[in-house]
Amino acid sequence: MTPMPSAVARALERIDRLDPALHAFIEVWPDEALAREREAVARRLPLGGLPFAVKGPSGIRSFAARRLIAAGGVPVGATSVPGPGTHWQTWGRGAHGRTVNPWRADRTPGGSSAGSAVAVAAGMVELATGSDGAGSVRIPAAWCGVFGLKTTNGLLPSPDRSGLASAGVLARSAAAAEPYLRQVLDGHETPATAPPLKMPTPVPVPARRALPLPLPLPAVYSEDLGFADVDPEVAAVVGRAVDRLVAAGTVRLVERDARLLDPVGAWTAVRGGAPDDPEAVRVRRTNDERLAALLAGGALLLTPATPNRPHGHEGPGDFYSTALTWAFNLSGHPAASLPAGFTGDGCPVGLQLVAAHGADLRLLAAARAVEDALPAARRPPAR
Repeated sequence: MTPMPSAVARALERIDRLDPALHAFIEVWPDEALAREREAVARRLPLGGLPFAVKGPSGIRSFAARRLIAAGGVPVGATSVPGPGTHWQTWGRGAHGRTVNPWRADRTPGGSSAGSAVAVAAGMVELATGSDGAGSVRIPAAWCGVFGLKTTNGLLPSPDRSGLASAGVLARSAAAAEPYLRQVLDGHETPATAPPLKMPTPVPVPARRALPLPLPLPAVYSEDLGFADVDPEVAAVVGRAVDRLVAAGTVRLVERDARLLDPVGAWTAVRGGAPDDPEAVRVRRTNDERLAALLAGGALLLTPATPNRPHGHEGPGDFYSTALTWAFNLSGHPAASLPAGFTGDGCPVGLQLVAAHGADLRLLAAARAVEDALPAARRPPAR
């Protein structure tokens, strides 16, 4: 009887077969990956040779990647990020060309964690690292039909000096993302050097399984956060998903004012090195106060992950795909995108969940409950 190929061997085979059409990877490391897997299995490390991908050329040096490797995870390659020649980030360029959305090749997968989302959506790996400074995990997760989580800002080390970016993960499901959080958060405390953003100090999260939460979960739903211009079909898909969660007894909607101030100017000021700009300070303070009231008592905030569906490879024009995500990079809250359904033209739509500072494991548990109540996520058609 022919022995079953190992998990890493299967991942490498799928990459070799699928990536020439999708361009999700910029580098693949077959020999090193197989050697790492043998060592992880021999040493009986917790992740036992679990194959994963890392975001971009520097991803292998990230804190998250190092923690996963130490626990027996096996990086099989580095995924695409936006290449030269574009100022917009919802895009990617692999080793052999622009990264395509696995659902529709004429559309972008989102970004900047572009290749990570595509690699997971196409089944090349079960999870991949990402980072999120304005929606760079949640947008590609939404547009590729997978789960994506941005951790609480400041909870894990980040090279981003502005404090806007935080580590994240993309996975087939919230359940599949749990090994990432369990290993990456295990025993880690908030860095002594706090990020420049003035936000509540995140609460260190102990490593344990994301236990089920008592249902229904209190939640506030906002289609547009009071300012975003949302594609009506995207809003309809997310609205139907929320209705289904209510009908299933997973969510109990509570009436709270979910209007925020548009964060575009404040985010731009902070990113440009001017966090003390008076208007930026006013917007951030106002939104922080409103979010504290919204999320009080363990409530979740539900929104569409993006106001639009995936755009073409020529770019989004003047439209901000980040309109519903970057407020939570400014505020520092953990946020996730889950598959909510599809538009009529076959584009995936994401449902965004936002939780209180430091409630990353609670957010993961909530995401698992939401997934259980929604139709199972589909895989894109084989290429």
